[in-house]
Amino acid sequence: MAKHLLIELGLEEMPAYVVTPAMEQLGGSIKKFLEDNRLTFTSIETFSTPRRLAVRVRDLADRQTDLTESFKGPSKKIALDAEGQFTKAAQGFVRGKGLTVDAIDFRTVKGEEYAYVTKHEPGRPAADVLQEVTSVLKNLTFPVSMHWGSNTFEYIRPVHTLTVLLGDEALDLEFLDIHSGRTSRGHRFLGSETIIDGADTYEENLRRQFVIADAAEREQMIVDQIKALEKEHNIHVEIDQDLLNEVLNLVEYPTAFMGSFAPKYLDIPEEVLVTSMKNHQRYFVVRDQEGKLLPNFISVRNGNAQYIDNVIKGNEKVLVARLEDGEFFWREDQKLNIEDLAAKLSQVTFHEKIGSLAEHMERTKRIAAYLAAKAGLTADETAQLERAASIYKFDLLTGMVGEFDELQGIMGEKYALLAGEDEAVAEAIREHYLPSGADGELPQSKLGAVLALADKLDTLLSFFSVGLIPSGSNDPYALRRAAQGIVRILTAFGWAIPLDELLTSLYQFSFDNFTYSKKDEVLNFLLARVEKMMAARVPKDIREAVLSGSTLLIPQMFAAAAALTEAAQGEGYKTAVESLARVFNLAEKADLSVSPDPALFENQEEARLFDAVSDLQLGADAAENLSHLFALSPLIDAFFDQTMVMVDDQAVKNNRLALLRALTDKAKQVADFSQLNTK
Repeated sequence: MAKHLLIELGLEEMPAYVVTPAMEQLGGSIKKFLEDNRLTFTSIETFSTPRRLAVRVRDLADRQTDLTESFKGPSKKIALDAEGQFTKAAQGFVRGKGLTVDAIDFRTVKGEEYAYVTKHEPGRPAADVLQEVTSVLKNLTFPVSMHWGSNTFEYIRPVHTLTVLLGDEALDLEFLDIHSGRTSRGHRFLGSETIIDGADTYEENLRRQFVIADAAEREQMIVDQIKALEKEHNIHVEIDQDLLNEVLNLVEYPTAFMGSFAPKYLDIPEEVLVTSMKNHQRYFVVRDQEGKLLPNFISVRNGNAQYIDNVIKGNEKVLVARLEDGEFFWREDQKLNIEDLAAKLSQVTFHEKIGSLAEHMERTKRIAAYLAAKAGLTADETAQLERAASIYKFDLLTGMVGEFDELQGIMGEKYALLAGEDEAVAEAIREHYLPSGADGELPQSKLGAVLALADKLDTLLSFFSVGLIPSGSNDPYALRRAAQGIVRILTAFGWAIPLDELLTSLYQFSFDNFTYSKKDEVLNFLLARVEKMMAARVPKDIREAVLSGSTLLIPQMFAAAAALTEAAQGEGYKTAVESLARVFNLAEKADLSVSPDPALFENQEEARLFDAVSDLQLGADAAENLSHLFALSPLIDAFFDQTMVMVDDQAVKNNRLALLRALTDKAKQVADFSQLNTK
């Protein structure tokens, strides 16, 4: 008879960012464990709070399904000796399956007899199989771990309880010296230890102890409570999903409330107020119906509404202290001089192996000047870029950014405008930090994009030059993020700057105290980012073919990958690719010093292919380029039907190889077609 299975692991409070991924990992791991062990079920539900991770498996079979498997062994002539006795090969075969030679029977496969055995494994009771389920808990992985007491085993946080119920029955298991049972813990302050009666009663048992175990239910409670406050006070609350996810995983029993602060603090830049509330206090921002910031905030208490007035006062007091700091720094920073701050960056270390921030800015300025011409900036824009590159890190020495480092760049723009800097210069100062994440907002202005590109390029080249190269998952200086930012900016703005040409130019720069090195490693690192960004949408063979192209123009690489991916679903793809792949395979043998000479052609097919290749013009439209190349397929096939390339006459052979090479030189602007899979 099927029963529900409940597994709950009770821990000390986990960091909020760990809770949801750990819950999902546990659910997936339990599912795999049950499937691997042939235990059927109808569904798996997951639960989590800061102090627990749990799963409930519905309708778990009472025993494993039986397993019957047939295994093919050695051929009969190997399995039996001349006397018809089983050889060591046959004995080893059955021993590996836990059987004897008596289980062997011979079956004919494609005209030859082979030894076969059939193994039948009856299913074990579910309760017996579940004795091993703690291995799933042991193998969970976390971004950070710790050990406690005399334990040498590391885990995300100390473990206090383990509840494993099969229906109403508590299973006797052990994990990290914790014996399982049916005891769980309620809310830290409002609840107490509680007995879980059965897998079906889990949520209700905990609800009586002020714990909402279902994360989705807890989230909906928060949203509903915020909506109620909106209606009550005629306000609009920004429910930022990332903030909601964090708050959700900080509380077990949520109660939303609204607090306030003095209207005078609204004179501080909005970004400071929002950062203080969202990033530092985990408060939701409150606006009026027109979107204007109000002197209020919404927070969520981990508990019920009892003594809520005291909670509101305490939160208001903490926030005011933050806002006082913000007001002070806003006032005092305006007394500072941008030139003085920029000059002091020579005393701030960028990295001890690389030099100061001022030196980093000087290299960035050189790179930006080079990129300005490539990006087609006007003389005025180039002058604005030069100014921005001379000061763009100055706000790191302001009090505001020292207190609220999330505002770097944002405050740089505001202070630059207050100091009378050009708006384009101020905007570039803010945008040079973009994108701040894998899918983050990109710079919108050309100046900001060029400055961001230059800053990220020097960061990447500098750290690689001193050997600080990411390995495995270790990337303390966020160089993968910088590389992805470079790729995304070049793609978004469509700048036709080949990566190899770009790096070759930058590596020719000389600086007083620094020299770039490891160019090949940087190029491969950037191309690895390109491939990773393609991976979700582009098959592996197409990625590899495009990355092997000769242009290394990032926008064209993405466009070519998209065009090939789409074309692979249509008719004629296989034929056209195989024709071009044949050209690529032979063209590798061409003498690079030879150019095709029509005087050496011996048939019309050579001449026709030569004319088509000569007329072939590939532009910026990848789909159109691919169409032009695929249109050559009949000419290529006719060429090979009528022409032997590898003839004895050396001049004729080299001429034909040179013709094929001329085609691949152009086709590589799209991809190396020899790497495409048409099977």
